[in-house]
Amino acid sequence: MSRIALAGPLLLALAAAAAASEPELPPFAEVFRHQASFTDERNLEIRWEIVEGFYLYRHRFGLRALDPAIEVGALKLPPGQPVEDEFFGPTEIYRKSVLMQAPLAWRGSPGARIAFELSAQGCADIGVCYPPQRILVELPSPREAGAGTLPLPAPGAGGLLPSPGGFAESLPLPPEEAFLSEAIASGPDRLLIRLTPAPGYYLYRDRTRMAVLEPGFRLGAPEWPEAKPHRDEHFGEVMVYFEPVEVPVPIARSDEGARRITLELTLQGCQDEGICYPPMERQIALSLPAGPGARLLGDTGEGSAAGGGAWLLALLGAFLGGLLLNLMPCVLPVLSLKALAVASSEPSEARGHALAYTAGVLASMSILGILILVLRASGEALGWGFQLQQPGVVAALALLMFALGLMLSGVFETGFGLAGLGSGLAARPGRSGDFFTGVLAVVVASPCTAPFMGAALALAVTAPIALALPIFLSLGLGLASPFLAIAYIPALARRLPRPGPWLEGFKRAMAFPMYAAAVWLAWVLARQAGADAVGLLLLAAVALAAALSWLAELRGRSAPLARGVAVLLLLIAAAAPLAMPRLQAGATPDRPESALWQPFSPERLAALRQQGKVVFVNMTADWCITCKANEKRVLEGESFRRTLAEVGGVYLRGDWTRMDPAITAFLEAHGAVGVPLYVVFPPGEGPGRKLPVLLTETIVREALLAARSAGR
Repeated sequence: MSRIALAGPLLLALAAAAAASEPELPPFAEVFRHQASFTDERNLEIRWEIVEGFYLYRHRFGLRALDPAIEVGALKLPPGQPVEDEFFGPTEIYRKSVLMQAPLAWRGSPGARIAFELSAQGCADIGVCYPPQRILVELPSPREAGAGTLPLPAPGAGGLLPSPGGFAESLPLPPEEAFLSEAIASGPDRLLIRLTPAPGYYLYRDRTRMAVLEPGFRLGAPEWPEAKPHRDEHFGEVMVYFEPVEVPVPIARSDEGARRITLELTLQGCQDEGICYPPMERQIALSLPAGPGARLLGDTGEGSAAGGGAWLLALLGAFLGGLLLNLMPCVLPVLSLKALAVASSEPSEARGHALAYTAGVLASMSILGILILVLRASGEALGWGFQLQQPGVVAALALLMFALGLMLSGVFETGFGLAGLGSGLAARPGRSGDFFTGVLAVVVASPCTAPFMGAALALAVTAPIALALPIFLSLGLGLASPFLAIAYIPALARRLPRPGPWLEGFKRAMAFPMYAAAVWLAWVLARQAGADAVGLLLLAAVALAAALSWLAELRGRSAPLARGVAVLLLLIAAAAPLAMPRLQAGATPDRPESALWQPFSPERLAALRQQGKVVFVNMTADWCITCKANEKRVLEGESFRRTLAEVGGVYLRGDWTRMDPAITAFLEAHGAVGVPLYVVFPPGEGPGRKLPVLLTETIVREALLAARSAGR
């Protein structure tokens, strides 16, 4: 990593790594092995052996007898290792081994064998936790055996308990009994899939996949019925089904004859407060009657005009949205300098500059789009701007903006190796500078959602990659279009001011928006990862400034030791973003509630609507410039407060600055792939009304009044 000139692709790669799926954990019983024995009639001991890299929570241990003849007293546990836990706060954990002791009281004569329900929860050092476990422990009765110590036949024996019932009935069901799956062809162009979780079990909606194995068939988007928000111990806030559901699915086909097909289903589900099953694959043979298939988006031929029309509108919307992104405050200073450089070039050179810049935009936009599509297909809850939910990416961007500001202020010139740092590549006059300006423009524009973008991106993330990628490319082409227009339309280039002595002053003035952008990103980092992260960022910025100014002084001189120290400072600055995720894990950013709004949750939204309240939902993020502009102009104004009081409404605010599966699920349910999203809900039942990306006081007032009228 000798140049932060690679900052654009590098930041996208960092985001992919940070958002990648959680690693697979070994089974609980393999890393937390227990052995139980009676030391005498009145004492039970359970010894745990814990594999290196894992730990158990002290406060999550529990034990109860399933035989009414025995009562378990308070557990006796040794002191654990004090830790500040991300989920439980100050607590104690055990590593390597721990001995539990439980006093017993006898109320009658037990059977020949005695069963206990043992509760425990543990985690891996990599930051992934197991759901709470309830384990069946069965021992011979010490009174029946007449022995002092009766160990289990094998360490860790016993099954997982989904409920506190009897032994046999409490063991988890086999996957094929816990989750039934059936399918029929309800017509030549439609399948009907029925999924039935057993009582006390649930299926994840967004971890269900389906496909036809035979060539010549393609499934459309499943028409999912309404799912239930559920706080899941393993995946967080998810949408699940506890009850049987029927899911219609359109199917496109290449011929109209009667056919036998094989439907492949991938399902995943859990016991409620019990174990989670690994993904299950099922294959169901179906008889598809003769007839034409459904027309899906991207199909050719008669009847596909509606789908093709929607796709063309998405391309146009993406282009217009990309064009408007050029007006965002972080992008404008970068483009201004390049636009003047293009205008002062000969026509053939100007076109080369514009094409190189466009190539940078399209390449980085393609990478960003493919990352979103691939990670969403793997089950990750991601949307537009997801990379800025990663504190490491935010810190790297802040340092990049700071370096650009230093370059524009004249602290260093481009072209001295490591000190080019991406800012040099973005500012240099050659083709590489144009290309990396395009990369930088995409990176700094991604926090924003412009008008026309929302519907286009919502279609892109649900379409096959062959149809989605052109939408992302159209967005990039819109972002690059002003550069292309200046290069290919001489009349526009002539309207720009000609280069002269004033250009140096303009260049220095453009440094200050870069510094302001770095300060803004530092504020976002504070909200994500706390004050320690900002302190580390400031130290990295000092190291960066010292290294760049030192290298500028050493330019043309032979001073290997001094140059080596400067390079070391650069590496220290570049390493700082890598430490941000660890700081985020231990941070508890201050999120005070406002007198105007309440924090969003699906449960709170449902409760307020049942109470007869109009609810205004604002999905926002600290890194979203459009969000902050709407809040400052409209949602923090007196007019909004008065209207909200007039309709008796409640304002719920969802913060997507950090990853939040509940907010991502809400965005997906309303056809949005990023923030901002504004939805006004009437009291009781009925769909909410989605508002435009750019708000006005009139739009908000009319929506709130209409919601009140709809609820009467």
